[in-house]
Amino acid sequence: MIDPKEYLEAGMTLHGHKCPAMPLGLRAGAAAMNRLGVKRATDGQLLALVELGDGHCAHCYADGIQMITGCTFGKGNIRQLGYGKFGLTLVDKASGKAVRVVPRAEAQAAIKQTPFFKQYREKGIPASQVPDEVVAPLVEQVMNAPEEQILKIGEVFDYPVEKPTESFASFVCDRCGDMVSEKYGRLFEGRQVCIPCQEALLAGAED
Repeated sequence: MIDPKEYLEAGMTLHGHKCPAMPLGLRAGAAAMNRLGVKRATDGQLLALVELGDGHCAHCYADGIQMITGCTFGKGNIRQLGYGKFGLTLVDKASGKAVRVVPRAEAQAAIKQTPFFKQYREKGIPASQVPDEVVAPLVEQVMNAPEEQILKIGEVFDYPVEKPTESFASFVCDRCGDMVSEKYGRLFEGRQVCIPCQEALLAGAED
């Protein structure tokens, strides 16, 4: 069983400030991993599908998920679905099994009524500037609440897993000289260029 408390300090270091959303991501990720019976991904063993969108509060949730599951942007095994929700579907690629975990709406609503949000975040004060005496109890609350009180954990289900592909082929752009992954190459008047250079050439920019 993975214990989210063991990842709290590292999560804070990665994330950069104290807030309730990153720890909530730790809790959600741990719950999904424990339901599937999987370990933290050292390579691409897991896939995290996160339902967050852009420009809304509590996006910090994703850093908790990345920290505890090992699904990261660098590994290419985390995807943002853009639903504006906080659901996490974690997929075990080896077994083709998945589970969806989502914070309970009532728990999220209660957090948004606390001074952390009402007196600070909603007034535009960055989370890093919220006094520790305000945010620390909220973090403790999230980390210590009974799992069933803050999370809904779905049933394990089958998930179609695509065979992973990784290309090592690359080329040097004929215009800017940058190294480019081959599948992102474009041809322009007989020259092999990157996408930004193709766009610049189409717009009439000089070499």
